[in-house]
Order: sequence, then structure tokens, then C-alpha cells
Amino acid sequence: MWPDRRLLDLFGIEHPIVLAPMAGFATVELAAVVSNAGGLGSIGCATMDPQLAAGIIARLRSLTSKPVSLNFFCHEPAKADAARERAWHDRLLPYYRELGFDEATPRPRIDLAPFGSAMCEVVVDARPEVVSFHFGLPVPPLVDRIKAAGCKVISSATTVDEARWLKDHGVDAVIAQGYEAGGHRGTFLDRDRRRSRAPQLGTFDLVPQITDAVGVPVIAAGGIADGRGIAATFALGASGVQIGTAFLLCPEAATPPLHREALRQASDNETVVTNVLSGRPARALVNRFVAEVGPFSDAAPDFPLAMGELAPLRAAAERKENRDFTPLWAGQGAALARELPAEALMQTLVKEAAEHLKRVGGG
Repeated sequence: MWPDRRLLDLFGIEHPIVLAPMAGFATVELAAVVSNAGGLGSIGCATMDPQLAAGIIARLRSLTSKPVSLNFFCHEPAKADAARERAWHDRLLPYYRELGFDEATPRPRIDLAPFGSAMCEVVVDARPEVVSFHFGLPVPPLVDRIKAAGCKVISSATTVDEARWLKDHGVDAVIAQGYEAGGHRGTFLDRDRRRSRAPQLGTFDLVPQITDAVGVPVIAAGGIADGRGIAATFALGASGVQIGTAFLLCPEAATPPLHREALRQASDNETVVTNVLSGRPARALVNRFVAEVGPFSDAAPDFPLAMGELAPLRAAAERKENRDFTPLWAGQGAALARELPAEALMQTLVKEAAEHLKRVGGG
């Protein structure tokens, strides 16, 4: 039924539906269900140390023998900047006082190591069918080791130039991340803070331009939540889709209750790209903090340091069942999310896509 089989053949899957890795939300159970249903289940390993990642991969392998994907970040390490970190602290002080904290309240220093040699050892040992990256690619020797282990390599592009760069550096497929996509923007070539605030290409415009520019399969991402969206991406030249937000209401997802309720209430215009939640542009549902401090702030320190200052506020508010300071990651298709078990959602997506593709094809 699929008009382009390149991604199916590349990954060895039945349906060209990739679960977005969604670190912290895409559980091994969710990934396994998607893989067992014929798609490509993904796990976001960017927030894990190598030992934890190895255990998670082993659990995933115990639940499915089908192809799986592991995702990692390739961001530049955060640069310490005392002045900016102090400015960020001062900007958040009124919220600390409002919630009863004093200025001396300890804040965790949240940092994430980019993909490196230790994690590469875990990947080579596990030999997942697919390894995906966000914010570019690791250094060439690490990519070479991953490919030598038999893994396919994919990464996200938010511009045509990024897609060309990825293709020139050996990826097997490109994820075309439209501006509608939830979570962190995968931008890596242009790190100018001012330009990151400018409007960027949506999925409808980005996918055909990337497919024209690269000779590898393209995976469309951003705003795709049902069979209509899947069918539309094939008309644009994509070989498959990556879907995240649509799975956040599945019982297998680790979406917290406050986040689930926000998604249930979401309407068509409630998300925004902001840097105040993590220090890097990402799309989320607007909450009080984003509305009052953002969506963009020059005071926000480098990713992911901004999250440390926010952590005590988030914890205190969530204890009162308040989401004022909770990152509510979501794409523009949040209002289309359906509360279904993951297997049922996969079956629904495939059935809807088949109906629309048949209609378009005149069958």
C-alpha cells in the first residue's frame, strides 16, 4: 500500500512510521509496541549515562525482536557564563519568593554530555538497527564505528543546508523536522540566537525542498498526527513519517498527569517555540512561565543549564498540581492527539493512511 518502499527496505519494517524518541516520554513499552506493530520504535537515550542506556536497550530487546532506534544528542557542551547565569537567577527570583523560597535555595546544575566514545561502545555492543541523532552528528570516527556495526544512521534537519550536510556526512536517511514539530528544534548549523527566533519552514515546505536536495530517503516530522498527514507527506516526496505528540496520550507513554491533562485541553494555537524552558529553542504548550518570561529570553543560559534554575519552581508547583513551570512539550498537532493504546493507535494510523492514499491514487 505504501507508494515509496525505500524506508521500509532500509530499516526492515512493515510501515513507514517512526516513533519520535521523546526522551523521558517514549518508554521501552511504547517503543516495543510500535516496533511490534510494524513501525520503528525509538528510545531517547540523550539523558542517560552509558550504564543506564545499556540496561534500557536490554529491556527493549526483551520486549521486541523487531527493528528499533536509539536516539542521542550531539549538542555543543554548555559554556559556563557566570554573568548570564546570574541574570537568569535574578529573572526568576520573583517566582522563588512567590513560592516561599529564599535566595539561598540550592538549585541543581543540570547538564547533559553529548554523544561520545563511552556511549558509542554501548551502541556498538547493542547493534540497534537504527541510530538517530539530534543537533547534527558526532565526530566522523564515531559515525564510522556505528555504521561498521551494521546500524543505519539518521539525523534531523531543519533546513535544506542541514539536510545536505547530513547527507554529505553519511546519513542513511534525513528527518525533515518542520517548524510544527514538538520538543527541541534539531538546528545545528546556525546557532545565532537572534536568527533562531525567526520563522522557519513548516513541514509542507521543508519536505519537498529536502527531497529535491538529497538522494536518501526523507522522514517527515512535525504536525503529523493522523492518516491524512501521513498520506500528505508521501505526496510531498517523503518516504515515511516521524510522529511524537500523537503518542503522548497512549497509556504506555510516560507522560505525567499534568502534561496529559494539558494535552487533552489543547486547542490549535496553544504551542510556541521558546528557549526559556531549557536554553534551546523547543516547541511546547504555553504555560505561565513561558508567557511571562518568554517565549525567548537572552538571559537564558546555554542548553540545558536553564533547566536547573527552573527545577525547584517546577517541583514546588507540581506538588500543588500546578503546571506553571512544567515543560509541556508538544507539536502543533496536539489537538489531534487521541487517547488510545499504542497498538490501537498504530492500527488506526495505518488504516487511515491507506484510505487516504487509495483515494488520492484513484483506487
